[in-house]
Amino acid sequence: MSVSMHTRLDGRAIAMLLICCVIWGVQQALVKATLPYAAPIFQASLRFIGGAILLWLWCRARHVPLFNADGSLWPGLLAGVLFTSEFVALYLGLMHTTAGRLTVFLYTAPFWIALLLPLWVPAERLRGSQWAGLACAFVAVAFALREGFLHGAAGLTWRGDLLGLIGGLFWGLTTVVLRATRLTQSSPEKVLFYQVATAAVALPLLSLALGETWTWRWGAFAATSVTLQAVVGAFASYLAWQWLLMRYPATRLAAFIFLAPLFTLITGALWLREPLSGGLVLAMALVAAGIVLVNRRTAVAEEVVIDEVGAA
Repeated sequence: MSVSMHTRLDGRAIAMLLICCVIWGVQQALVKATLPYAAPIFQASLRFIGGAILLWLWCRARHVPLFNADGSLWPGLLAGVLFTSEFVALYLGLMHTTAGRLTVFLYTAPFWIALLLPLWVPAERLRGSQWAGLACAFVAVAFALREGFLHGAAGLTWRGDLLGLIGGLFWGLTTVVLRATRLTQSSPEKVLFYQVATAAVALPLLSLALGETWTWRWGAFAATSVTLQAVVGAFASYLAWQWLLMRYPATRLAAFIFLAPLFTLITGALWLREPLSGGLVLAMALVAAGIVLVNRRTAVAEEVVIDEVGAA
């Protein structure tokens, strides 16, 4: 069975991306709001344990093989470690900065993708406008980081800001591994299972090593939050994202994900009462402009047929 690998996004891909952006944007504020009730890495552990179980049940129901020998084990484990590292940085970072600020830094991932992916996938090589986009993003990150070292309305946020930037790097590296290794021959479900299963195993151990308190007596809000993080965040939205990655160029998909920080900024301001400085808004605008430049479409569209393993 084969599937077309498109060079531009169609209506279905755009609709799925917009839904994912809303989910991811609101989710950062949700994690931040739940920190008083559940320690960060413990909270992430429950999210990915739930996501891994749901994904395993999904694959069982659809007869998608997860443990067949297809040569993807080592790149799959590498992707899992990078994926887990991203969320360690994200959850710890939210203890030191606002959800809006961290998300702006986290979503520098497309620039790491644009820089590194062409080394293994020549079709994704950069053009002049894309280098301009990278420069735009660099200015935005430098400007926003500078603000984090000052005593603004959000306080000193540089620790969380840097963790957000590190999380973006790990996200970008994960995508490069997914696109440049034998994982391209695996089903989206199996590729995602490598990531969430690794997180489900590693994060509880890390939580214990950090001495976090495991609290189970939650109110309705905390229980609902962790459930949504597992079902909608770790399972449904990431499965949709993985499906898109296997069918559309990563640098084209990244053109839309700048909307997620916008939703986080709005949610954080309205719900968590997080301060919105002019510098942060400007940084987000520069990051968004940079992503658009990095992902400008070519005039001529091509389609490449690749082998598909697993469900459509």
